This record gives sequence, C-alpha cells and structure tokens, in this order.
Amino acid sequence: MTILSLTEWNKFLSNHPDAHLLQSPTWGELKSAFGWEAVRLVVESDKGVIGAQILFRRLPIGLSFAYLPKGPVFSGRPGNKNLPLLQEAFWSEVDLICRKRRAVFLSVEPDETPGENGGEKWESSEGFNVSPLAIQPRRTIIVDVGGEEEQILGRMKQKTRYNIRLAEKKGVVVHPSSDIEQFFKLMQATGERDEFGVHSLDYYQRAYDLFHPLGKCELLLAEFKGEPLAGLFVFSWGQRSWYLYGASASLHRNLMPTYLLQWEAIKWARAAGCSQYDLWGIPDYDQEILEAEFRNRSDGLWGIYRFKRGFGGRLCQSAGSWDRVYQPLLYNLYLRWMKMRGTED
Repeated sequence: MTILSLTEWNKFLSNHPDAHLLQSPTWGELKSAFGWEAVRLVVESDKGVIGAQILFRRLPIGLSFAYLPKGPVFSGRPGNKNLPLLQEAFWSEVDLICRKRRAVFLSVEPDETPGENGGEKWESSEGFNVSPLAIQPRRTIIVDVGGEEEQILGRMKQKTRYNIRLAEKKGVVVHPSSDIEQFFKLMQATGERDEFGVHSLDYYQRAYDLFHPLGKCELLLAEFKGEPLAGLFVFSWGQRSWYLYGASASLHRNLMPTYLLQWEAIKWARAAGCSQYDLWGIPDYDQEILEAEFRNRSDGLWGIYRFKRGFGGRLCQSAGSWDRVYQPLLYNLYLRWMKMRGTED
C-alpha cells in the first residue's frame, strides 16, 4: 500500500480519465476545508492497481466516520476493469487505515451500475452490509452531449425544446458569473420554498475558488432585465460533467429560465470536452414507476424528475450504498437511530 499526496493522487487519476468527480483531488480539498480529512491510497498487485480517496470525519471521543464516495478507482494496466471490485489486498489495507482512525464504519458508494459489476457483487461480498442511508442519490439521468447541438436537442422532449426557445425569445439571458453571494441568495430562497438544506456561502465560494481556476466548474446565472432568476453550478472531470447545485427564484418562472440554464450548462460541458452530462438525483424508483406516476406526484424529488426527464437522457441506477463495519455495537446504535428517525419522518 502507498499513501499518496495530493499531487501524486492527481497524477494517478491522469491515467484514469473516467474517475468520478468525487474522487478528484480537488473534491478532497473542498471537503477538507469543512471538517473532513482526505486519505488517498493505492494498492498494486500483479493484476492491476486500485486506488481510492477516503474521507474521514471526526466523531466524539476520538471516533470517526469513513466515507468512500464513487470509488474505488481502477487504473494502470490493460484489462483492469475486469478485476474483482473487492480485491482482498485492497480492502485489507483500507481496513487498517479505518481502524487506525477508529472508524465506526466505512460507507462505500461505488461508481457503478447494478449488474455484472454492481449491486449483486456487493451483496455477495463478505464484510459489507446494505447501508440504510445513501449519501449521494442512487438514481440519476445522464444526457449524451456528443454530436451536433441539433442532435442533442432532437433527443429532448418537445416541451423541453419549446421551453428553451421560449426563454430565449422572452429575453432571458444566461451568463457565467463569479457572484457566489447572489447564487447563495437564490439557494436560500429555493431551500425555504422546497424544504431542503443548503450548504453555507463559504462552501459554495470555496468550491468555486478551487475548481474554477482549473476550468473544472462554472457558475451560470439566468437573468431577465438584470434580475437574477436562477443559477447553477456545473462541474467537469475527465469526460463527464455534473449538475450538482441549482436554485431558482419564485418570480418569472413562466419565463422558463431553468430550461435555458440547463441548455447553456450542456453547451459548457461540451466545450469542456465532456461526452456526458449528469443531471444528478431523481426519485429512487424503477423507470416504470417513475413514468407511471410523475404526472400525479409533486412531493420529494418528483417535480425534479418531471423537469429532468425532458432533456432526453437515460436513467441510471448506482450500485447503492454499502457499509463496512468496524465497531458493531456503535454501528447497531446508529442503525437504531436511523430507524427511529425514519419512523419520525
């Protein structure tokens, strides 16, 4: 096992352009500014190389919580994607690191889809439990942004194309911005309206300051006659891009600013060399249920799904969230707390 520095991890990822944004060194820097410690390790064997960026958060009495988002990462040799995900040597080293930091458990959310390399393999793997809590959304919609712009528009729903053009016709303007405070105001308004939590102003500012100089993110604002209507953060890493944070005002929603905003984000992703645009987060149901019920439901993420489905992407399901337990007693207390919280909700 080798523990890598920030620079060494960045070099390691240069051999794996498909690595997820949440495994990037810059994401580790962002989380390190808000209470996490990033540890980056690589384990090499005769079959290939496996690496991971693991985040640790301190808990009371010297304990910690460990989190491996959208990894581990395979790299280094031809055919390494066929490696067993749970390679014994790799997880043994991970266990040593987690126990050294007195982790109660490690939560792993692989950058995979169920099937040959997905959930079934995790379920049959010794040492992992299905987690009661998914930190990142299990399902998303990914838009193919390759080809010509008209081809991308052609794959969208007719109503979505209409709303994009309506916003342009009515005078909505989308432009890059460094006004994080304005975006934060929109986020606060959206969080209050739709009842979800938002990060702090410092968090969005730090994300922008870290990723934007690298050309890996952009803040886009939609305005009408100089009045901010909506904004979003779009990120890129390798050939993928992600829509992680978005907000909108309650006024002038009939001008459809969020549709034009997403279209401009897709064009930004294309200019950044990306082939995929991840819309990040929809209700956790199979496609048949989503399509059968989205017209009748507006609770939770259902309104978000109705909006995102119009951009012509494909529904993707991750392998889920899996826990590797080091302190069973405390972990069981955590499960009981999660169950009680779910009952209260």
